[in-house]
Amino acid sequence: MTTAITTVVAARGDFRGSRRSNETHESTTDPDARLYCKGKTASELRFMGHTLTDNRHGLVVNARVSRADGHAEREAATVMINDARQAAKDAAAQITLGADKGYDAHEFIEACQQMKVTPHVAQNTSGRRSAVPDAIAHSVGYVISQQKRKLIEQGFGWAKTVGRMRQVMVRGLKKVDRMFVLNMAAYNLVRMRSLGQVRPQ
Repeated sequence: MTTAITTVVAARGDFRGSRRSNETHESTTDPDARLYCKGKTASELRFMGHTLTDNRHGLVVNARVSRADGHAEREAATVMINDARQAAKDAAAQITLGADKGYDAHEFIEACQQMKVTPHVAQNTSGRRSAVPDAIAHSVGYVISQQKRKLIEQGFGWAKTVGRMRQVMVRGLKKVDRMFVLNMAAYNLVRMRSLGQVRPQ
């Protein structure tokens, strides 16, 4: 089982008092950063960090950074899932993917199914029909994936607080990507130490 999720990493820039868009504004310090609004936050110059984790231990198995836009999450997830499928020793091995409502899009669900990955994606039924088949959403594995996918938040929380990814101090997509991947590798070491301290009763 794997889980995909995305976080945003802020870059620096100040466009106070003017209407902003990627067509009208560009960072003078980092042209790779893009204006992006996540949730109810203000539009800021950002990158997007993406991870894929295993659901059993919560370890990050793939990490990357992309420019921030509305399609980056699903595009990065598709690449990372394909990598996971290629790395599987058994080509017929069952792989499931847990993800939030942001991944409930027809093209993404179809891409998963073409790669023989079962999409345990949270159904988005707010004024629309979910792309996730009801047969999948009503399965036992789906419920487990939806519970386990929350483990991925721990890695992002660690990277933002301990790893200083909340406000990156480097410039350029390649450097931010290296910093993010290094953070996730360090998080895995911390996570493995914690897992090693857990002893069955």
